[in-house]
Amino acid sequence: MLQSTVIPSEEAPSERQQAVLDAVLSLLVEQGHALTMTAVARRASCSKETLYKWFGDRNGLLTATVRWQASKVRAGNYDAQHLDSSALRESLQGFAVNWLTVISSRTSVALNRVAVGGAGSGRDALGAIVLANGRFAIGERLKPVLEAGRSAGLLAFDDAEEAFRTFFGLVGRDVQIRLLLGDDIALDAAEIDADARRATNQFFALYGAGKSPAKAG
Repeated sequence: MLQSTVIPSEEAPSERQQAVLDAVLSLLVEQGHALTMTAVARRASCSKETLYKWFGDRNGLLTATVRWQASKVRAGNYDAQHLDSSALRESLQGFAVNWLTVISSRTSVALNRVAVGGAGSGRDALGAIVLANGRFAIGERLKPVLEAGRSAGLLAFDDAEEAFRTFFGLVGRDVQIRLLLGDDIALDAAEIDADARRATNQFFALYGAGKSPAKAG
């Protein structure tokens, strides 16, 4: 049975709504915390009434924007009943490529800078929104792939969350924090593909079948 690692929490945005969310991302790059519903309506050529109807309030709009950006990170489809090592590696490597491509984009860097800058300040809920709909949601997409690999006898681990965090760390290394702090890292497609392959190989070295389940510490 073909299964997808994409777990939709709600109906996907329409093409027009996607244009609005892309406008939000562009404005976050330019304006950061100064983002307003008025500015979004102007940039997206729609009324504020339409924005409130579609997204509720500013936090609702930001939540939809984060979900839209995070939806680009996926591992694709896999056959849970006939999963082999090659297909599992391909799925994990595809996830790694997507994630590195997304987090290294100017829009994601801007979004995460705003979220980190406002975290704990009470200015908005963007930090919590990014955690819930970004990192945590992405984890819930990939863990079924890891569990399918364990069920197929290809991976050995005790806890799917721990295994996901290990893979997440192998893929991301220090790339995201360096980008957030202004390091001018230029990741082209070839570099991203090589990094994704390296992380996948390292993950299999830790959790591949025939090894004892990897444990923290």
